[in-house]
Amino acid sequence: MIAHVRGTVAALTLNAAVIDVGGLGHHVFCTPGTIAGLRHGQECQLATSLVVREDSLTLYGFADVEERDMFELVQTASGVGPKVAQAMLAVLPPDRLRHAIATEDHAALTAVPGIGRKGAERIVVELKDRVGPASTSSAPAASAAAWREQVTEALQGLGWSAKDALKAVDTVEESGEVGSPPDVAILLRAALRTLSKT
Repeated sequence: MIAHVRGTVAALTLNAAVIDVGGLGHHVFCTPGTIAGLRHGQECQLATSLVVREDSLTLYGFADVEERDMFELVQTASGVGPKVAQAMLAVLPPDRLRHAIATEDHAALTAVPGIGRKGAERIVVELKDRVGPASTSSAPAASAAAWREQVTEALQGLGWSAKDALKAVDTVEESGEVGSPPDVAILLRAALRTLSKT
């Protein structure tokens, strides 16, 4: 298993990064929240999970070990593959996902693309006793001003111009999607949806 990769960010796309490790480019699929923390040309370290299939070896990258461990845990539930597991973490950070499963919050789970009511119920039944308690010390949320800067930088890191990035951030802010506290990963996805329509 490849537990982590550390190297220079050689390329970024909407759902993946290429990390140059000693001249070898590793294509790593990432959630929008992880992509938001990466900058082209800068060094990074990602916790990783290698998914082996008959016809492919796919590397998934995460901002931290907790996110990687949750990715691997949810795949032990029936019907949850790596793509659905990644979508779960794109919508719900590890602590919120753990809380949703532990408290049988089916509505939160069905907000994930690819998970219906029956799938959410199955995930809760199979994982409720295995997710552990939700942590009491979550990472501090972005401040009202900080989220704009973080999302703008992430969009520029993905190749959008500063003008387009700022316009997308303004559109998201005007849409009323900014929660309290702001969730950068959710806001980045909303900004990407805005840009994909233009």
